[in-house]
Amino acid sequence: MAREHPLEVIRNIGIIAHIDAGKTTTTERILFYTGRLHRMGEVHDGTTTMDWMVQERERGITITAAATACDWKGFRVNIIDTPGHVDFTIEVERSLRVLDGAVVIFCARGGVQPQSETVWRQAEKYGVPRMAFINKMDGVGADFFGVADQIRTKLDCRPVLLQLPLGVEDTFRGVVDLVTGRAIAYADELGVQEVVSDPPADMAELIREHRVALLEAVSEFDDELMVEYLDGKDIPAELIQRAIRKGTVTAKIIPVLCGAAYRNKGVQLLLDAVVNYLPSPLDLPDTMGTVPSTNEPTSRHPSDDEPASALAFKIQSDPYVGRLTYIRVYSGVIKTGDVLSNATRGTRERIGRLLRMHADRREEMEEARTGDIVAVVGLKQSKTGDSLCRLDRPIILEPMHFAAPVIYVAIEPKTKADQDKLSLSLARLSEEDPTFRFFTNEETGQTIIAGMGELHLEIIADRLLREFKVEANVGRPQVAYKETVRHSAKAEGRFIRQTGGHGQYGHVWLEIEPSTEMFSFVSAIRGGAIPSEYIPAVEQGAREACESGVLAGYPVMRVAVRLVDGSFHEVDSSEMAFRIAGSLAMRKALSLADPIILEPVMDVEVVVPEDYVGEVLADINARRGRIDDMESHGNLHVVKARVPLAQMFGYATDLRSRSQGRATYTMQFASYEPAPPAVSTAAIGARGVGRK
Repeated sequence: MAREHPLEVIRNIGIIAHIDAGKTTTTERILFYTGRLHRMGEVHDGTTTMDWMVQERERGITITAAATACDWKGFRVNIIDTPGHVDFTIEVERSLRVLDGAVVIFCARGGVQPQSETVWRQAEKYGVPRMAFINKMDGVGADFFGVADQIRTKLDCRPVLLQLPLGVEDTFRGVVDLVTGRAIAYADELGVQEVVSDPPADMAELIREHRVALLEAVSEFDDELMVEYLDGKDIPAELIQRAIRKGTVTAKIIPVLCGAAYRNKGVQLLLDAVVNYLPSPLDLPDTMGTVPSTNEPTSRHPSDDEPASALAFKIQSDPYVGRLTYIRVYSGVIKTGDVLSNATRGTRERIGRLLRMHADRREEMEEARTGDIVAVVGLKQSKTGDSLCRLDRPIILEPMHFAAPVIYVAIEPKTKADQDKLSLSLARLSEEDPTFRFFTNEETGQTIIAGMGELHLEIIADRLLREFKVEANVGRPQVAYKETVRHSAKAEGRFIRQTGGHGQYGHVWLEIEPSTEMFSFVSAIRGGAIPSEYIPAVEQGAREACESGVLAGYPVMRVAVRLVDGSFHEVDSSEMAFRIAGSLAMRKALSLADPIILEPVMDVEVVVPEDYVGEVLADINARRGRIDDMESHGNLHVVKARVPLAQMFGYATDLRSRSQGRATYTMQFASYEPAPPAVSTAAIGARGVGRK
């Protein structure tokens, strides 16, 4: 079967941004203009297509990444609309892992906000080419040039303006296209009828200045354009677009556009830029991976003729078809009924059905080809990050890495009937979301759920009730404390058992010291004091000891371990004996190295009207916060602070009451820092253990 869309016309893009910058509204407009929708939904009305979950429509926020596909001027655009709230950053992470390009949306008033920086770093990590769309140009306080400058300074990149706004705030009516030199306004409220004209005379000097800056920035990517520019010739738009594309695909420049998605202005031009400048699968380097049996590097070229390879990046429970596994096909063709290898787990999976998703609606497909993003029914063992490939040509693609939870909560079912369903329901939720975890506290017997924030766990509890019909009581959030050491120490671990016949003998000396890494282990054994085959067992024992610290049983981090000496017995030594000896030595060393409690500290940004700044600052100080910076944007002040997570529970309610509902805040994990003595004492007491 021939391809419906050649690879060169496919665009796999993500819409990413800080919360409330207008991601979902922009996506709704894209679907409307491409004919995928006949009526635009609104976030505040709870009628958007992409925010399809009940919880999303009630709260007016995006919680889960939603995929869809549309066609624009002969191009197939696969879109993933991602959340902006930091609690659901996993959705952005795994989406960017499989996307070829991204549209980063910035609020024309808020500029580069905390989550803007987070999603930018995530895109940077995966080398995803980006373009910027400065939205809400019709809003009070909109500042196009100020936001563009923030993109340059705060994100350390090279923004290149492709448009200038026609008017601002309530006079915003369209844009000036610096590539063509034409002004584009809109004659109707839906933004369908474009009016193209010469730019206003009073903008001539501004346009000339920024067009020169555009040509200078992109001429280095195209020799022909460079020659014509230096010769002072009139450069055709096609040549400029070609140079912009080269710079964008290599992520060396960031094209900047503007508009007002809610007022239906500028979105069609954004679509033009997506297909003109963001890469197709053919524009990107071959997908790298390793051969499972040998760990040797290998790769896949984006072609239907290559062996099939795909990455599972999202698991979702669908009430109608069951377990859905979202995959990105990097090479080859995958058909219904195919048996593939899950190279990550060494198992086989059969493709039951292939579905093209449109948010929560499904379209049946017979096959998925290179560059497609589809959902699969029938995969039973595949998890997020697993690689699927042809049986005779295995490849493990680069995996994904997920942040550890920062908040823990005890949960218990309300009835005996709910008890049986709770574990099964939690298992399904943790399968969908790798940043959500649950376990049983062995000391108390309680079931503990862990996540990225209060809202994250609130949504989990809500989904338990609505989707899985499990009623449960949720306790007060608990902070995920850690332990570390402040000094170096050396300790001996000796494990000897003699019970007739072969005994057990393991003997090691470990040195530990503070480190910037989570955990590191090196062997300094010389002269065969311990045979090399037992050294991995010593490391395993040391790691196991770090899972439960000596102060209060919290995990240990930021410690470097060195195996410096030991002894063995020709007959009685074993891996188990050295693992136990390593664990004993590690626990002794931790006790001697001045262990301390670490607490998670959050980056907090509060946007507050001038009248309430004093109260907000006083409250942050009372929460043991540290004010890092303050900025003014008209009557609004942006307060940036670092506050311990333990002090942030219930902050949303307190902030609303202190500002009469006019202040907003966001927070994201910053780092672990030493806890004050009072907090350490409380954290140790909460675990019911004393220092060993």
